[in-house]
Amino acid sequence: QVLLVESGGGLVQAGGSLRLSCTASRSIFSIESMGWYRQAPGKQRELVAAMSSGDKTNYADSAKGRFTISRDNAKNTVYLQMNSLKPEDTAVYHCNAVTAWPPGDYWGKGTLVTVSS
Repeated sequence: QVLLVESGGGLVQAGGSLRLSCTASRSIFSIESMGWYRQAPGKQRELVAAMSSGDKTNYADSAKGRFTISRDNAKNTVYLQMNSLKPEDTAVYHCNAVTAWPPGDYWGKGTLVTVSS
């Protein structure tokens, strides 16, 4: 089992930046994939960015050029650096971890990001 705890959300003005952190309860070195998803009120949860164990990254079109996902294996932590934030980025951001063996799909409780115009 992997427990995930997010932090770093908050209220920021449009054009500002935030860095989200997701700390896992175990080593992330061998976790197949870790990523960030978000869910805005009344909308479905959507992928923001993900990183494989081989450091291959995948970004939503809305995140490309503004957000960067990174990891610190020594700290069991994945980050999401968000720049040039827009009001439409307002959402609860959830951390996700996918393990290959035993197979698992784990979610954090989320951290709220609010971008004011």
